[in-house]
Amino acid sequence: MPTVLRLGPYRFFFYSDEGLEPAHIHVQRDRALAKFWLGPVSLATSYRFGGAELRRIEALVTEHRTLFQEAWDGHFGG
Repeated sequence: MPTVLRLGPYRFFFYSDEGLEPAHIHVQRDRALAKFWLGPVSLATSYRFGGAELRRIEALVTEHRTLFQEAWDGHFGG
């Protein structure tokens, strides 16, 4: 599970066996997890994150979307 970015308390990553799904990024903080689609950026799933924090994370995903997409494409050959 390649980690693409660590930013503050967050780890942004994807799993190596997810190449058949549309491009996305997982976000973890402690035991909280979320998954965001990258094109366009939107929340797919969330566990233990509150609404305000999810909005902050979505802003971070949007800010770093190009980095995440390039990491995805580099790993899965997209």
